[in-house]
Order: sequence, then structure tokens, then C-alpha cells
Amino acid sequence: MLRKATISIRARMALAALLVVAVPQAAFAQAVWPPKTVRIIVPFGAGASPDIVGRVLADSLQARHPDTHFVVENKPGASGNIGTDAIAKAAPDGTTIGISLGGPLAINTLLFAKLPYNPDTDIAPITLLTQLPSALAVPSNLGVNSVAELLAKAKAEGKGLAYGSIGVGTLSQICMEAIAQKAGVNMVHIPYPSSPAATTALIRGDVQVACLPAIGVTPQLSTGAVKILAVTTAQRSPFLPDVPTLKESGVDVQSDAWNALVGPGGLPKEMVATINAEVRKTLTEPAVIEKLKAQLITPSPTTPDELRKRINDEKALWADVIKAAKIRIE
Repeated sequence: MLRKATISIRARMALAALLVVAVPQAAFAQAVWPPKTVRIIVPFGAGASPDIVGRVLADSLQARHPDTHFVVENKPGASGNIGTDAIAKAAPDGTTIGISLGGPLAINTLLFAKLPYNPDTDIAPITLLTQLPSALAVPSNLGVNSVAELLAKAKAEGKGLAYGSIGVGTLSQICMEAIAQKAGVNMVHIPYPSSPAATTALIRGDVQVACLPAIGVTPQLSTGAVKILAVTTAQRSPFLPDVPTLKESGVDVQSDAWNALVGPGGLPKEMVATINAEVRKTLTEPAVIEKLKAQLITPSPTTPDELRKRINDEKALWADVIKAAKIRIE
């Protein structure tokens, strides 16, 4: 009888050991997220929209998980490729996540001959975070009050109007190229290193038009220095309800600026689901919504699969525009 009991105990111990081995490591990872320290990499400089979103996210997560240290690390450069590569090459254990956007995740695959990472395999989508409108703006003294008048003026000019952007291959350039192609007008590109620099050039009249993040342009409305002719989003922005969309203005171009939370490829699905749920809590907090609203930013959480689709759709949206404009970064 004792021998049978001993065998039974040993059998149960062996079975328990097998079960421990059989349980995927991801299940343990899910249970302990977040770890003691979590890096949130931002592939752009301090003060940029992704940085603002990243710090709001870090503060919220820190408040809910006081035993974890959430650290925002800015790694700007190469149109967001340096920071996004750092996310891609991090250990897929939940200690490193990051903010990225349409450029490094989609558009840059069309612009660069080679990237140090493959967004399709080296990046794990977690959730779309936010969306923010861009604005088509002109100097007030240009003498135009609508998109139609702007395009008529561009057609009347010999070589077209000069437009500013926040850099070669950025969404602000690609959007303007799409507008020019749809309307059949010529425009001359003049890149600037930042949104404030491009806005200053617009005010001075160094350029006649620019498609810029709305938050960079709206402060100038009160001074009367610029006019916003349209927003680039599919629907009118709640922050600028009286401003028509480009499509309403007769130009079928939609250019949504967005930020997303991603991790390194190979991040376990269970952990992706856990982080997604945590971030959704953040994006529904009234204090967070108000902080983002002050920057004209709207929370827009999604599933990981929906974010992957958004990345693929972004590439399809701009492929022909980039090819026709012959935009290339070596």
C-alpha cells in the first residue's frame, strides 16, 4: 500500500513538472508585466508629438504601477529609423517598447534603399495610440481664401508655388506632392528641419503654402499671420470644426498623422495583449484625454491586428505618390 502511494506521489510530481515545462514562457511573462524597468523609446526629439504622447503614457503607467520605473528615451535621427531600429533589436521580454509612426513603420520602406530593420517581421504592433490633424496653411497676405483659389494661383504661376515641409520624405512633403499631382499643378519643395522653422518660413512668405501639424499652425491664427484652408483628415477635426477637409475642398487626398505603440518582433502575443489592455486604460483616463486635447491629439486605441492593417494601408496609400514624385533617400 505504501509502495502504491509512493508511486502515486511520484507520478503526480512528474506530471506537475511536465506541466511547468509545457506552459509557454509567454504566460509567465504576461503575469509579471511590467518588469522593474520599462524603456519607452521615442525615435524623435523632445517636444515632438511622439515624445509628448510617450511621456503622457509613461506618467499614466507609472501611476498605476509604482514599483516599476518607466523611462522615456529619445533616439532621434534618420527620419525615425534609428529609434525604431532600437525597438526592433531590443529583447522581446517586455522591458522595451516604443512609440513610432507612419514614417518609420511604413513610408520609409518606400523611401530608403535599405532599412536596418524590417517592419513586417522585426516589429510587433501593439496598438494605435493617437491621431492628429495636419493643416494646409498659407500666409494671410497671399490673397487666397480657399483650396480652389490656391490651386488657381499655382496654375497661374510659371513654375508653381513654393511649399515648405519638415523634411524630405516626411508626411508634410508627401501630402503636398499628392495635392499637386491630384490637381495637376507644379510646386517647388523647400524642406525645413522642423515644424516651427517651416511655420516661420510660411509667415515670412519664404514659402506660399505648407501642410504641417495643426498644433504648429493654430497658434498663429490669433495673430492673423496665416490662414488654414483645409485639414487633411477624412472628417473635419473637432478642434477646427469650421475648416473643411481637402476632399470637401475638391482634392481627394487624405493624410492622417498618427502615433503607435510597438515592441520588438517576437514579443509574446500574451504580453502584447496585456500591454494593449494597460494602454487602453491610459487612453480613456480623463486627465490623459485633456492633456492630449491641448495638443490637438485624439486617442485612438486599436487591436494589434488593426494596427498592422493600418501600417500596410499606409504603404499602399503613398506608394504611387512617392514614385511619381521621385522621392528617394539614399
